[in-house]
This record gives sequence, C-alpha cells and structure tokens, in this order.
Amino acid sequence: MTQYYAPPGGLPPQTQLMTQRAVFTPAYAFIPKGCFSDIVTSALPGWTRTRLWLIARPMSGFSETFSQYVMEVAPGGGSDAPDAEDGAEHWLFFTDGLATLTIDGQGHEMDAGGYAYIPAGRRWTLLAEGNTPARFHWLRKLYEPAPGVAKPDPILINERDVPLSLMPDTGGVWGTTRFADPDDLRHDAHVNIVTFQPGGTIPFEETHVMEHGLYVLQGKAVYKLNQDWVEVEAGDFMWLRAYCPQACYAAGPGPFRYLLYKDVNRHAKLRGPGAFGAAR
Repeated sequence: MTQYYAPPGGLPPQTQLMTQRAVFTPAYAFIPKGCFSDIVTSALPGWTRTRLWLIARPMSGFSETFSQYVMEVAPGGGSDAPDAEDGAEHWLFFTDGLATLTIDGQGHEMDAGGYAYIPAGRRWTLLAEGNTPARFHWLRKLYEPAPGVAKPDPILINERDVPLSLMPDTGGVWGTTRFADPDDLRHDAHVNIVTFQPGGTIPFEETHVMEHGLYVLQGKAVYKLNQDWVEVEAGDFMWLRAYCPQACYAAGPGPFRYLLYKDVNRHAKLRGPGAFGAAR
C-alpha cells in the first residue's frame, strides 16, 4: 500500500536525548524528521490557517535553484494570493487531506497522491476542505525560458494514474513515477517520485550537474551523500548540490520512496549570479 509520511509537529519531551542525525555540509544537507518540531514552523503572508516547514531555500552554500515547503493547511484555510514572486513556477504534491486547487478559474480536487504543476504566470488559489488538514509539498523555482521553446502547460494528475517507469536492467526493483515527459524541453526542472523495492540499489556513484532535493515519503534505506553513508527513513529530507556523489541501498522490509527535485534541460549560466568568473 502506498504511504506518504507527513510531519506531525509537536515538541519532543524534556526527557528525550538531544542527539539527532542532522548534518549540514558544503556538499549536502540532511534534515531528519526529528527536526520538524513546532518551534521551527513558519507562516506566510496571504495564507490563512496555515503553517509550514521551510526545508530548502536559495542561499549561499545551500540550494541554488529551488525552495521547498512542507505545508499544513487546516480545514477552511488556504490562499487567494499564494505567491507574489514574479516568474515562479510551482509543484504541489499532496500527502493527506483534501483541497480545491484553482488554476485560471478552473477548480481541481486534490487528495493524497495528487500532483500539480503550475507554470509561471498562471493565476492560482488553494482552499483546504474536509475534516483534517491538507498536507502537501510545495516546490518553487524561477522559470528559465529558452529561445524557441514554448512555456509548459499545467499538469494535474494523481500518481496512482501514472505508470511506473522501470530503470532498465534492474529486474523491476528501481523505477520512477514521471509526471512530465523527460524529453519535453519546455520543462526546466522535474519533480518525480523514485521507488526502490527492498534490495534495490543505485549501484554506482551518481555525480552530475543536477541539484537535488529528496524528501523520503516511505520506507528506509542507506544513502551515500558525498563521502558519507547515512541511514534515512520516511520524513527525512536531503539536499545535494550539483556534482555531489550519491548512491543508495534500499533496506526494506517495504518500498523506499522519495519525492525528487532536479533542474534539467538548460544551458549552464556563464554570466550572472553563481556563474564562473562573475565576480571578476
């Protein structure tokens, strides 16, 4: 059965040992689920009855291309003006509850497993409904247009309606739920779900230009981040900078699944913030 972990919030008891697994390095960051307490939640202008954990944001030595929020919107809450950032595109992945997502005046009912891609420049709102909070991941990125390439269209679907794309030569133990065609150059980033069955592995050190955000939705594994092997489980978050080596062993007994962000399909910038030689 598909499961989606969502942080319950609260505070640890005073009797709990302080020692946790959080790590922040120049190559990667690891934020375990134990860090998702009430004292680190945030609120947003324009949102009502809402709290969130802001787990990635562009800053020196950390995320360069995206931000990621773990959202909790109480029934009746939401926003008619969710984001004032001009040029931002959005991905929403729902893990619990019910909500109505309206894009350009068209309403869409979203529940657990629901996925929405909202292109830059589209008008959207969200209203939490039902008897429990709507919980979802919200990823944001400034869209990078490309010459001769049209802007992408909205995507609204549930992951149960998307076939799993199996990696070749893996015996069916490693697959990806792809919500956008990887050959569609209109998209400058992908947000997918990666699934490993018990015993599945990334059997080599992936080292590539794509920045990653990985939020573990289900299961547990041992994940290699740069030179370190880290035990990870549902509710943990990993950020990997470009070229940070990564590998994985899925531990079982059930599937290991994570929500994956990566930037794709654009030239490396030669001028501007973050570009080589920009400060010269």
